[in-house]
Order: sequence, then C-alpha cells, then structure tokens
Amino acid sequence: MNIKEGFLIREVAGQAVIIPDGEKNVEFTGMIKLNETGKLIWEALANGDSQEAIATKIADEYGITKDKALGDVQSFVMKMKEEGFIEE
Repeated sequence: MNIKEGFLIREVAGQAVIIPDGEKNVEFTGMIKLNETGKLIWEALANGDSQEAIATKIADEYGITKDKALGDVQSFVMKMKEEGFIEE
C-alpha cells in the first residue's frame, strides 16, 4: 500500500494538512486536515510501515489496546483510499 504520488503532508499554521502537488492540483483543489494520530499514520505509511506496525506505535504512544489502534488505522486507511490518496 502506497500514498499516491502528488500528495504531500505539510504544516500550515501548526496544523498538519495533506495538499496536492503538481498535476494533482487540477484533480483535487482542497486540503485535508490531520490530527496528531492521522499525521502519525500518514507519515508511517509514507515510510512503508505496515498497518500492524503503525497500530503498535499508536498503542504504545497513547496507551490503548493494539486491537483498538488497529481498528483506527484501518478506518483511516479505508477513508484515505475512498478519497483517492492511497493505492494498493
């Protein structure tokens, strides 16, 4: 699973956002705000981490169960796929 080329994460006024770059500006003209957990997931996916590895990081970081963290990661990934930011 990969983040599609042409989408970048940036800090804007202290907020992590996903923005289009290059040709993606024509297809997608907005930006998506990410909370701290969304940013962690996005950056880990960009580094090639598996969903299970990301869930472990989140569980350790926030003191939640790995099952809860994995469900959250899977929900985030599904939403990003639906929006066209992630591909298999």
